[in-house]
Amino acid sequence: MSLRAYLWGLKLSTFLALIGWGLIVFYVDPERSGLAGQALFYSSLFLVLTGTFATFFVLIRKQKVDGEEQLFHIGMSLRQGLFLALLAIILLVMQHFRVLIWWDGLLVVAGVLLMELYFLSR
Repeated sequence: MSLRAYLWGLKLSTFLALIGWGLIVFYVDPERSGLAGQALFYSSLFLVLTGTFATFFVLIRKQKVDGEEQLFHIGMSLRQGLFLALLAIILLVMQHFRVLIWWDGLLVVAGVLLMELYFLSR
């Protein structure tokens, strides 16, 4: 798969996830839908953030690297986009339950950073 096809697929899937997230925000009442509505909200937001961050990282790396190394950087960009989206969702869920304090947020950031460092060291 070429980089161009990957980027178009990533942008299209991110756009579809954004439409889904917008529909959930406007048409799902979180008080009446309960846990299912919240799970839909957070999962669709996770997909939107993953696609947005991954696209951003791919475009940054595309400017710096040319040739065959781009395929390696696509996987790295997707992984880092997943980790940043996971970080944002964990922090939002902690805020939803009113347990987010600055040092708890720093512990979550440190955990995500350690996961990324593990993958970079392999």
